[in-house]
Amino acid sequence: MTKPTKYRPRTSLVHGGTVRSQFGETSEAMFLTSGYTYETMEAAERRFKNEEPGFVYSRFSNPTVRMFEERMALLEGAEDARATASGMAAVTAAIMCQVRAGDHILSSQALFGSCRFIVEDLAPRYGITSTLVDGRDLDAWKAAIRPNTKVVFLESPSNPTLEVIDIAAVAEIAHSVGAKLVVDNVFATPILQKPLELGADVVVYSATKHIDGQGRCLGGVVLSTKQWIDDNLANYLRQTGPSISPFNAWIMLKSLETVDLRVREHARNAEAVARFLEGHAKIGRVLYPGLKSHPQHELAMKQMEMGGNIVAFEVNGGKEAAFRFANALKVIKISNNLGDAKSLITHPATTTHQRLTQEQRADLGIGEGMLRLSVGLEDVQDLIEDIDAALGRD
Repeated sequence: MTKPTKYRPRTSLVHGGTVRSQFGETSEAMFLTSGYTYETMEAAERRFKNEEPGFVYSRFSNPTVRMFEERMALLEGAEDARATASGMAAVTAAIMCQVRAGDHILSSQALFGSCRFIVEDLAPRYGITSTLVDGRDLDAWKAAIRPNTKVVFLESPSNPTLEVIDIAAVAEIAHSVGAKLVVDNVFATPILQKPLELGADVVVYSATKHIDGQGRCLGGVVLSTKQWIDDNLANYLRQTGPSISPFNAWIMLKSLETVDLRVREHARNAEAVARFLEGHAKIGRVLYPGLKSHPQHELAMKQMEMGGNIVAFEVNGGKEAAFRFANALKVIKISNNLGDAKSLITHPATTTHQRLTQEQRADLGIGEGMLRLSVGLEDVQDLIEDIDAALGRD
């Protein structure tokens, strides 16, 4: 497949990884097939032994899926990538493919609820211990690392409180014992932050979010070196089967053509909304990496090009006031999804992080009045007016 590494990112996002059929189509082809034929039995034998290139079964690989993977690798600056059926399939595979009973996982505690389940609940069922630390505290990472730590995992910025973690420093700690650092980069996106350049070994995405960007279908991606994927991930995916459908991969592939343009406009809108919220009397606090008031603003701007499209904020008056405000919104819709062209708002304490205890949510700074806003691509003035009107109805 074509690898135009000499091109700049926006060009690669349009042309990267493209392979055309004999028909010379301009739009990438969608190969909706489960299997493939071989000229001879000897050819099938060679294909299964990886002695000749080609596809065997779409649970393993598929031409459309492979185009998406190659274009993602070009965008991320990774040697290789594998797509999965969802973001959580990507996270689970990236972690579990490289651990076994007796190993240890070290993770930041500020995680999406399902990611925390994998680290805190699922892995220990198989004899894999885990430790959660305050990701902002480098001394906590150093104190918790063990000789048998095999995976270090973090989100930065985190969901939903937008904690920013020093990726380079944590990578150094992980590598001191030979562990691999896996970074969930979904909030920052591959446009605004490059974890591999900061020392991470593996990067994961829910492609459902900004990569699709229009709320249409599920998908995930794991990116790393070719050797790590060949040695750890490829066979895990082949045997467990969390494969993305060619149709979903095709949707993601086409969306990559505009992801740079969309993400930057998302971030510009989000910063304007965050600045408006920060000055409003009915808002207790605003968390947005692009604001100087963010506790890790300097680190965020060192690691990220822009602040991203997620804004977290506390409505004065707790859950009742937060619900009343969200219910009064007209343009902004209530949904637990994010990274969509439409602006979406959710209440983490009762949705994405509801399975945590009240004490655990308090430790993470998830208050009853906190809302997570994924700022979309609408006219930003319409968003500000919608927010202002909803707060005024309180």
